[in-house]
Amino acid sequence: MKLRIKLIALLFAFCFQGVFCFELHAQILPNFGGQRAGLSTLSFLKNDMNTRSVGMGGASVALDGDIFSVSSNPAALTHLDEMRVGISHMLLGGGIHQALLSYQGKLKSEATMGFSVNTLNSGAMKVRTEFEPDGNGQYFSVSQTAFGLNYSQKLSEMFNLGVNMKYIFEQMAAYRNHVLAFDIGFLYETDFNDLKFAVLLQNFGGNSAIAGDEVMVSYNRNEELELSRYTVPTVFKMGLSMTAWEQDNKKLTAAAELNNPNDNAENLRLGAELDLKEILQVQAGVKLSVKGQRVPTFGFRYKSRIGVHPIHVGYALNPGSFLGNQHLISLQFTRNKMER
Repeated sequence: MKLRIKLIALLFAFCFQGVFCFELHAQILPNFGGQRAGLSTLSFLKNDMNTRSVGMGGASVALDGDIFSVSSNPAALTHLDEMRVGISHMLLGGGIHQALLSYQGKLKSEATMGFSVNTLNSGAMKVRTEFEPDGNGQYFSVSQTAFGLNYSQKLSEMFNLGVNMKYIFEQMAAYRNHVLAFDIGFLYETDFNDLKFAVLLQNFGGNSAIAGDEVMVSYNRNEELELSRYTVPTVFKMGLSMTAWEQDNKKLTAAAELNNPNDNAENLRLGAELDLKEILQVQAGVKLSVKGQRVPTFGFRYKSRIGVHPIHVGYALNPGSFLGNQHLISLQFTRNKMER
């Protein structure tokens, strides 16, 4: 009992520190790696498409699984016991949209397999030049898409493994780019207050560069472009989650996560979720040592049903100082073989 109280107090101490100190300018963590900001390509892969995760400030690597765990930790997909389909849509601002479609099916051997499509589109943009700053009558667009195939296996009663292979294709006007990347996640579960530990290596892959021969704007430029190669945005994540309080069909889950990206400084995520009778879940979280993230995140998820098939509708708000408010909505459908 004393150990339980100490663990809960320690976790909440970190959470409260983040909530009351998010306006401080001092870095919680040293700015190691901050000088690498912007040195990776295909940054849409870093956008969190899980409303539950966004609502909890991104502290989701050690949470139990749902259909959108394919973007937060594929090892948690072993928790799915029935076929599920989910779609989420994010408004990034400036007419830029990103969407994720995920399908997961349960296999007989304590395993889950599925696929996903994660795509970003900029919409039509004007081609501008030095002499025609309002546009020359031509338009171009940018699209980035990751096709994912994932497999998750329960290796033991407490240990889970998940792998997600992604083929990434990028199109920017007349230029093309493609590369392979992998997510490799581990999830360890205990029987103490649903305490979980997780490790994830996300977007592990090689370097890539756009390729193309056409030069859209050639004024005062060398038409022989030198196209550099850049890495994908690889992130190493580790975290934990636990049930901090539970009573009368109400449960409070707390989570913490440490991120180490290859193109920015280390940062810490803290989040909490209040579950009310498994019908309504409300999330809140903070991001520490992340520039432009001084305001806590917020989200909720509501459970309903179509006949005997459960559906979950989710919403999350990620306020930022640079890009403004980012809104994410989601819908999850579960095929239920038996009425609950």
